[in-house]
Amino acid sequence: MNKVYVVGIGPGGAEQITPQARTAMERAEVLCGYMVYIDLVRPLYPGKEVFTTPMTREIERCRRCLEFAQSGRTTAMLCSGDAGVYGMAGPLLQLCPEFPEVEVEVVPGVTAALSGGAALGAPLMHDFCVISLSDLLTPWETIENRLRCAARGDFSICLYNPSSKKRADYLRQACDILLEEKSGETVCGWVRNIGREGQERRVLTLGELRGETVDMFTTVFIGSSATQAVSGWMVTPRGYEAKR
Repeated sequence: MNKVYVVGIGPGGAEQITPQARTAMERAEVLCGYMVYIDLVRPLYPGKEVFTTPMTREIERCRRCLEFAQSGRTTAMLCSGDAGVYGMAGPLLQLCPEFPEVEVEVVPGVTAALSGGAALGAPLMHDFCVISLSDLLTPWETIENRLRCAARGDFSICLYNPSSKKRADYLRQACDILLEEKSGETVCGWVRNIGREGQERRVLTLGELRGETVDMFTTVFIGSSATQAVSGWMVTPRGYEAKR
């Protein structure tokens, strides 16, 4: 069978891998992915053949995955979170015209906006947007514009890739942009190591968030003007109470 499953494995914990994702990985003869993601599922499938590449070699990884499938070996391309949210579904599907005999199925997973949001409470109950602060593939000027538009639209905002060794001050810069439109008392939160051992969370204000030190394993949430801190939770009202 010439088939590739593009599988979102969730934030990392085995309990957050969906049954559909587990079935796809069980059917696959070869598991492809970034080594960190392969290591997360290797204990579940110790006998599977694996193919990995380091970061920045995503296209090579997708092409090799399709080549395995073209040769008749059912293959799974693994991504953290959801395969279609900053994952490998896009680049792999873009290569599909070169492999017309390969069937592709995209298997959804639990992305960090949802799993991290659950850890904080209900920060995304109303309209929200997701923005990555990584400028490896997107110019920083574009990211700045998206942050300003999201702030002016009063969306709740979820930030992926908020910091790294080379981008240590990007979260501070993002907060400065948001503070042009938002109050420093805006309710915010962050979650580190979502669904994995050592998970941490904090609810704080936008003014306090500006001085926080975070890493690539952290997902950051900035509330709308309606977002509240309720008994240690971050809650963005949907408006049900207004119907009473």
